[in-house]
Amino acid sequence: MWPVARLRLAGLSAEERSRPVTGWRRWFLHPIVLQLSRAVFFSLGFFWVKVKGRRADLKEAPVLVVAPHSSFLDMLVLCPTQLATVVSRSENTSLPVIGALLEFNQSVIVSRKDPESRRMAVTQLNERLTSKGYWPQMLMFPEGTTTNGHALIKFKPGAFLAGVPVQPVLLRYPNKLDTVRWTYKGTTWIEALWHTCSQFYTNMTVEFLPVYTPSQEEKDNPNLYADNVQKLMAEALGIPATDYVMEGGVPVSKLGGLSLPLESPARETLSLLHRNGLETCDLEAALDRMIDRCQSGAQGLKTSAEELASVLALTDKRTALQICGLYSKDETVDLRQIYLSVSALSGFVDFKSLLHSAFSLFDREARGSLSAEELSDLMGALLGVPQANTAQLYTEACRQGRLTEGDLLRVLTTHPTYRRALNEFLQPGDEEAGSRAALANRKAVNNNENMNNGNGLSYYSKKFE
Repeated sequence: MWPVARLRLAGLSAEERSRPVTGWRRWFLHPIVLQLSRAVFFSLGFFWVKVKGRRADLKEAPVLVVAPHSSFLDMLVLCPTQLATVVSRSENTSLPVIGALLEFNQSVIVSRKDPESRRMAVTQLNERLTSKGYWPQMLMFPEGTTTNGHALIKFKPGAFLAGVPVQPVLLRYPNKLDTVRWTYKGTTWIEALWHTCSQFYTNMTVEFLPVYTPSQEEKDNPNLYADNVQKLMAEALGIPATDYVMEGGVPVSKLGGLSLPLESPARETLSLLHRNGLETCDLEAALDRMIDRCQSGAQGLKTSAEELASVLALTDKRTALQICGLYSKDETVDLRQIYLSVSALSGFVDFKSLLHSAFSLFDREARGSLSAEELSDLMGALLGVPQANTAQLYTEACRQGRLTEGDLLRVLTTHPTYRRALNEFLQPGDEEAGSRAALANRKAVNNNENMNNGNGLSYYSKKFE
């Protein structure tokens, strides 16, 4: 496939490459790559692909939207769609063979980290989808990433920006053993490929649904258009349509600009610590050591897995590595993130005291106010995942161009949106609340005092009333 793919655009100028390939380069080379592509998947055990429905032609639907996106093996759908043009990450162009095939396909290439690249990709998409047949049909995975296929995550609006009709395409893998799924955690792509090749055969079903023509309201609002197509496809698949999106490789829901992770890193941290034998009193002592270190700043805020194991009094460094992996992509982590997110869920301190500690940790110059960037960092530490869209919160909380601790507390505890976010996400679960109650009871008995703790459980039972 590689030499044939390279031959297609060989000798063409940059201007000629910016137009759709025609002539012998298309009618001779296109069928060869199509058959070789099918042969690749045949060698992996995809002996047959069941196709339901009719693929719409280019004039009926300039773009095919495919879901659920479960694996790199989903690219088999390109065979029954005659190698429709795709959108791909710029990183893929450097991969052996894959880069040549993307060039052959005249794919739209986008760098997710470069705003200018994203803007140019949107312009290219609109030009191609509204070219009235000048460019070939396009195929897009509107989820933008792979999932386990048990639900559809929120569709990105890219395929719907042009306001042209789309044809929904459903992918199913009706096999007794599911080997193809490749998600943000679990099996690696090599394991998925190995397990799939280990089967005698793997079934795949491609179903073309009727073309979806947008209303004028949907044309004016691409997000509404995307949501409606998502719901239609989810209903046809018999699975839920969710509002979760992927950010930094983690599924999150959006509320008031905040990113709320599907799986709380703090809750998983608490679970790991409990499984490693840390009692509630041990956890409280570890949190005290964390805040002392954060406030002193003597050893820096970034902590290695080995140092974290020492702070948490863990005998097994692997647990510390796992905790680092929940918050960071390397073996170091900002100790403020662990302290604030775990403290919020453990219930050892009331939210007002916790926010005071957070404000002090991120207002390093003691100005009495936070910048927009510092607010993003603070909310990221509280919620356990980076927050890139806190501009709305910053605007709500600012007074006279300053964001003070009192203003932030006021907005977080009284504004309906943010109060809901914190009530739903920063509440101790039954296990944490029970552990904290036991600790409070033990302290009361030991000190021969009443069990009343005005800052703790009473606060969490009332939430933000």
